[in-house]
Amino acid sequence: MILRRRLVALLTLLSIVGLTYGVFFTPLLGVRNVDVHGAVVLTDDEVRRAAAIEPGSPLVRLDLRGIRERVAAVPRIATIEVERQLPGTVRLLITERVPVGSVKLPDGFHLVDSTGMDYAVLPTAAPGVPELVVATPSSTDPATRAVVGVLNELPEKLRPDVLQVSATSGADVKLTLSGNRVVKWGSSDDTPRKAAVLMVLLSRPGTTYDVSSPDLATVS
Repeated sequence: MILRRRLVALLTLLSIVGLTYGVFFTPLLGVRNVDVHGAVVLTDDEVRRAAAIEPGSPLVRLDLRGIRERVAAVPRIATIEVERQLPGTVRLLITERVPVGSVKLPDGFHLVDSTGMDYAVLPTAAPGVPELVVATPSSTDPATRAVVGVLNELPEKLRPDVLQVSATSGADVKLTLSGNRVVKWGSSDDTPRKAAVLMVLLSRPGTTYDVSSPDLATVS
């Protein structure tokens, strides 16, 4: 009886060891599929190549942080989540960057997102977004941050009329609207207040609207 119990215990232990080895060190529960969700401009294969997940890699031993870092290094990708799904699937849930404007430079039109990041270059102007006139588009550039800060908070009703937004510093933002109208915005501070004042001023005829000091706004 004692021998039988010892034999059963030994077999159980060996089974556990074998199963553990199979799960952690063999393709038994290895990666068979890499599913990509959220790709719009990028292709699923481009995201898979960036993730660089070897087929058959043990699912439980995947370096999820490393996968996230490799995929996040793709400029078009804003966010990435990695999920394991037994028995052998990895899900990559990505969100691509969305342009708030584009900057015309010698090598093409640079797309800039809501953080001010310059993340892609197109040969022609990006449809549906205003032109941004800044010297060096970057999330660390004060002019870019000011321009993007204004665009991020503009009311939806006003956005279709905005053709161009320019700045040389963080304090001299200027909007060009349809109908040859110009708006002197100043800094990106108090943008919601400035936008509310501008919506009222636009009901008056004029070509230049100055809301840089919203309490002393003018039309000329």
